[in-house]
Amino acid sequence: MNPAPLPTAPSLILGRHQLPGGTSLAAPAGTADWQQLVQQVGIKAAATQVDGSFAVGWTDPQGRSVLAVDRFAIETLCYRVDQGRLRFAARADTLADSGTPIDPQAIFDYLYFHCIPSPRTIFQGIYRLPPGHCAVFENGQLSVERYWTPEFTEQKNPSFSALKEEMSALLDTAVKRQLDGSKPACFLSGGVDSSTVAGLIRRVSGTSPAGYSIGFDAAGYDEMEYARLAARHFGCEHHEYYVTPRDLVAGISKVAAHFDQPFGNSSALPAYYCANFAREQGITRLLAGDGGDELFGGNARYATQRVFSWYGKLPGALRTQVLEPLFPAGAYQNISLLRKGSGYINQAREPMPDRLQQYNLLRRLGMEQVLSPAFLAQVEPGDVLRQQRGVWAGAHAESELNRTLAYDWRYTLAESDLPKVRSTAQLANIAIGFPLLDLDLLNFSMRLPANYKLKGFKLRWFFKEALRGFLPDEILTKKKHGFGLPFGVWATQDAPLAKLAAQSLQSLSTRGIVQPAFIDKLLGEYLPVHPGYYGEMVWILMMLEQWLQQHAPEYRLR
Repeated sequence: MNPAPLPTAPSLILGRHQLPGGTSLAAPAGTADWQQLVQQVGIKAAATQVDGSFAVGWTDPQGRSVLAVDRFAIETLCYRVDQGRLRFAARADTLADSGTPIDPQAIFDYLYFHCIPSPRTIFQGIYRLPPGHCAVFENGQLSVERYWTPEFTEQKNPSFSALKEEMSALLDTAVKRQLDGSKPACFLSGGVDSSTVAGLIRRVSGTSPAGYSIGFDAAGYDEMEYARLAARHFGCEHHEYYVTPRDLVAGISKVAAHFDQPFGNSSALPAYYCANFAREQGITRLLAGDGGDELFGGNARYATQRVFSWYGKLPGALRTQVLEPLFPAGAYQNISLLRKGSGYINQAREPMPDRLQQYNLLRRLGMEQVLSPAFLAQVEPGDVLRQQRGVWAGAHAESELNRTLAYDWRYTLAESDLPKVRSTAQLANIAIGFPLLDLDLLNFSMRLPANYKLKGFKLRWFFKEALRGFLPDEILTKKKHGFGLPFGVWATQDAPLAKLAAQSLQSLSTRGIVQPAFIDKLLGEYLPVHPGYYGEMVWILMMLEQWLQQHAPEYRLR
């Protein structure tokens, strides 16, 4: 554990944001402007009116503390009540001391989600303010409230050409807001989002942006050709870095330690090397394309869930009296077509978001097979579903698709993808902007009809059609990939990386969390047969152990 807490200031302002009236704020200035606005309208109304990324907090002379974070928690804020006062900081570990215990439930959440969703953190008694929330601490009482709720108001019979023109202008403005006068630069994976950002930088700035791309010398993982295509199309200064197993061995411990709690998104390593590569070449700010899929309907699971939703539209009697008795769970294991029918019905009959749990890696492997009985006795596995149901119910949306998007704004963006990019960029000492999460663009996306996002099985239909002619056709039709890491493949081929993984998991097996027998099977049987699939479990266990070694080396389950 950290030897002692770092001092926490009575005020904290992070991010790039704009208050009503056009006052632009960036850390560390702006506390007085925020305080004045809150005095006028209250913290909930004040946070709602602010555009951009922010984490703000202050304690006034009377001892009243006020906290707020932006709608996606692009900037983060953690807090704890300590001896009758509220302490807050951007990082959870800043608030921890040598006596702050690790929370077993948070470890379970990490193994389930591959991150620890807010408000929980790895430390007992230390919490992270969820996205779109604010808090007031007064007279010894803490009140945490949501100030923003996703509200989808789908436009009826819209004009495609009018919406296309509107989105084009919004995209231009969003990118302009994120440029700061330094050399324009962006991540460039060759996907729709990063390519769009690269092209918009060129369009609004009139200069050639620097595009930074990550490649992997592994079959099925390297998409550098698409990045090169986008770079040629928009006249980018293209810079390529090929990550190797040696880079992973050198960087895993460093990246794991930098996060304020265990973090298991494997794209963090390539994101770090990409940001560090740019920083070494003098770049001080990178724009990222995160958010486009989640705002406009670009993930393949949206189409998959549409197929399952059809089942609920069948007559109830047909479902309950005919199909479900004919296709019970686990039936027809030796008859392929009937087995698939049984699987479809038993997945489709589950409501959302419960249905999504059937894909969870920890559930598929079997919690009792992976986790020790002592650990399971100290946690509540069902709490993860309680969290998810609460987020699912929190959006105001008529369509299942839009509710799924809002769900992903929390779990995919705020809790995983944005911390990945933000934290690794901080480690590389480089600033980050997310133009596709611009507030005006977000509000525009919530007005789009659901069938403009998913038209039949065409993902991101409107966004892609509106950009046809701007983006190369090859990029518009490619499958989403990003900076996916071939860790599992490399862990079976590269001896130093395999050794690091094995040593990490063997060390973790002594902490009382995971069953040693499962570790042996995972490394000796499962991983060699299906490295792409089981490599994910090896990764999240390894990153947990690497974090514990450097933040809580003596931790053992009691």
